[in-house]
Amino acid sequence: MARITVEDCLAQIGNENRFMLIHLAVARVKQHRNGQPFLIKGKNKEAVMTLREIASGKINFENIKDFTKTPEKKTDGDASATEDIS
Repeated sequence: MARITVEDCLAQIGNENRFMLIHLAVARVKQHRNGQPFLIKGKNKEAVMTLREIASGKINFENIKDFTKTPEKKTDGDASATEDIS
């Protein structure tokens, strides 16, 4: 796979401010550390994988908050907790 560059990411997000790119990348790395899966396949470190996600257009300022939501898990223990133990 070709090398990822900051210019690729900046062109994708439409913002020439490198500091905004850093904020976006840091937010996405935090999501990965909280269990969110990568949206692209690869075997690079999380910072490089995050930049690849941004450069591919899968992560941007408009949709970054959509990925912070964690899916709710169903537990069977909740039903048994409401039963009377007499």
